[in-house]
Amino acid sequence: MKYHVALVSLSALLSASSALIAQDSSRTTPMAPALPAAMPAAQDVAYPGTVALDIDASDVEHGVYRVKQVFPVAAGTKDLILMQPGWLPGNHSETGPYSLLANFHFFADGKEIPWVRDTVAVNAFHLALPEGTKAVTASFVHTSPLTGSEGRITMTREMLNLQWEKMSLYPAGYYTRRIPYKTTVKVPAGWSVYTSLDGQARQGDTLTWDVTDYERLVDAPIFAGKYAQRWELGHGVAMDVVADKPELLKIAPENMEHYRKLVNEALATFGARHFDHYDFLLALTDRMGGIGLEHHRSSENQYEPTAWTEWAKMDWDHNVIPHEFTHSWNGKYRRPADLWTPDYQQPMQNTLLWVYEGQTQFWGYVLAARSGVQTKQTVLDMFASAAAKYAEGTPGRSWRSVEDTTAAPQLARRRPLPYVSLTRSEDYYVEGALTWLEADQIIREGTKGKKGLDDFAKAFFGVRDGDWGELTYDFDEVVKTLNGIYPYDWATFLKTRIYGTNQPAPMNGIAKAGYKLVWKDEPNSYEKGIESYRGGLNLTYSLGVGLGKDGTVTSSLWDSVGFNAGLVNGCQIVAVNGTAYSTDTIKDAITAAKTGNADAGKPIELLVKRGDRFETVKVDYHQGLRWPWLESTTPGKANGFDRLLDARTK
Repeated sequence: MKYHVALVSLSALLSASSALIAQDSSRTTPMAPALPAAMPAAQDVAYPGTVALDIDASDVEHGVYRVKQVFPVAAGTKDLILMQPGWLPGNHSETGPYSLLANFHFFADGKEIPWVRDTVAVNAFHLALPEGTKAVTASFVHTSPLTGSEGRITMTREMLNLQWEKMSLYPAGYYTRRIPYKTTVKVPAGWSVYTSLDGQARQGDTLTWDVTDYERLVDAPIFAGKYAQRWELGHGVAMDVVADKPELLKIAPENMEHYRKLVNEALATFGARHFDHYDFLLALTDRMGGIGLEHHRSSENQYEPTAWTEWAKMDWDHNVIPHEFTHSWNGKYRRPADLWTPDYQQPMQNTLLWVYEGQTQFWGYVLAARSGVQTKQTVLDMFASAAAKYAEGTPGRSWRSVEDTTAAPQLARRRPLPYVSLTRSEDYYVEGALTWLEADQIIREGTKGKKGLDDFAKAFFGVRDGDWGELTYDFDEVVKTLNGIYPYDWATFLKTRIYGTNQPAPMNGIAKAGYKLVWKDEPNSYEKGIESYRGGLNLTYSLGVGLGKDGTVTSSLWDSVGFNAGLVNGCQIVAVNGTAYSTDTIKDAITAAKTGNADAGKPIELLVKRGDRFETVKVDYHQGLRWPWLESTTPGKANGFDRLLDARTK
């Protein structure tokens, strides 16, 4: 009978389809128009001349960069295509800020000529050149965001962060490493200027540098500021800092020593260096937008303003520098083959970001502890928060693999998501780090402590000392190098952990390292530091929500008690059990409702404002406050984590 019904249904569908096709014959149906020609593929040939790039970055009142470029053109050139960079290194997606450039004018040997924007590659400008044109001049402005809602603020009255790719054009059809640029920048009067570019010369407030290719130029941003200072850290590495106020630069000498030790620890870990000199570019600010971005010979970093003057209190905020420094080896020098591109138009493919970013996250934690840039306890607490996220806070692991989250930068463009615990975000960072922790402990266990992931780092990243080009790799080379350190079925290990779905929580590395995840009724030092500074409250592992300082729900854990009670992003808790909301009030209520207490059987009553409506929500939760910690399973004895986080240099 069921089979007969299926046949009848199929027959009905075929009849309906035939009728629909017949109806289509009476409709006007257009055909797909031809698309314009694709942008010319980049060729590994030299551009015929040096591009001049002149940027006036002195208008801090309006937050505007004024740009002039001159492009020499070869004799007989009839058409020129100029591009805004789109696929920006380190962003892992097409994030070129196309809409921030304005007031375009193009001139051929001094005479203005029309331009046409490509209708598909909207970051491309087509120029038809008059006969005999020798040079094309472009003039435009980069309208830097003035508020966070407009984008990342890169210019304030005290500092600026000039990123060349955000305010320059390049000619299509060439490898960017084959296009020479000569740059000039004007900054506000008296400002200090820091960059890894070579040959800096200054006349008044105008600076120039040696001719370099466009690829290296893009990889060498500028930090400049009114209040600034430079420290030499040894091995050709410098700490270049700008701040909102001069007093924020006052770091205790013993704390600066941690950064010197970071340099030593990184060189000892990787066994080579792939830069001739290196600059930590650091902004101590809450006025300019936050950033952590890798480059080969520098990194762009932002700390909260008091991160140096309140060193211990702000320990939670110090990790970005060890992370980005690691990228000089992992991501900039050793780079996944599908992430290397010849220009900024060819799409980047992110399939190995769990190495590029995941192992960098791992080394960022480890090097922070080894150098003292962060305390060992803070690093353990960061691992605890990571473990908790995947033990209880990411139901999306049931359907989505770590490897698939490497598509997140392109899918979400790093915009907030309503239920990130279900959709997942860029988990290749932190779940990747936990996977590499397990790999380290497998090697240590199998070699009786003689080897660890340090040996992989030297073998994989520490090759060709002094080379600061790019050396690409693929999955097979990662596996081969691991097997060279310690024979194991690494291919299956990585395929299971990274490419599999619905896997057990990634706790093996922590267990092998001599720790276990436990829950306490107070936040660990890392989460306490964040909550103390930002004023929110992380109740993810109790009520299933994160709260802003005013009780607004900022995150809602899928299928948690809070989620099921209707506590979703954007609603605001205004009262708890009849008392006005405060962090203490809701924590006291959760504690009072805990099993074994007098009010244990009663639900927590929350007065919630959602839009223009108020409603009372009852949350039947009785397990008390819960924050993640790591607890040693070998108290009083050194274990795998202790050995991993111990300094390697004096």
